[in-house]
Amino acid sequence: QLQLVESGGGTAQTGGSLRLSCVASGRDFKMYDMAWFRQTPGKERELVAAIAWSGYDTHYADAAEGRFTISRDNVFKKLYLEMSNLEPEDTAIYYCNREDSANDNWGQGTQVTVSS
Repeated sequence: QLQLVESGGGTAQTGGSLRLSCVASGRDFKMYDMAWFRQTPGKERELVAAIAWSGYDTHYADAAEGRFTISRDNVFKKLYLEMSNLEPEDTAIYYCNREDSANDNWGQGTQVTVSS
């Protein structure tokens, strides 16, 4: 099981940028495809971006395509999400986890608020 701690959220203006970080502890981080998810009140958690275990393949939700970039560092067990051209609709709590969500240990997430 992975233990995950997200950070880097905050408040940004429309069009601004933020960089989220996630540090993992536990075995085998480098073996898993990882992802960033987000959730707003009353809605289900949704996948924003995912990256293969190797770091060579990525894919994005339509809302994130062209604005967000996911990356990882398997040596330091870190996952990143660079967000640019932020929109108020990006306001949510952001979480990192295995792309298949098989890890039950969700972190506390990091709040991103985008003001118009």
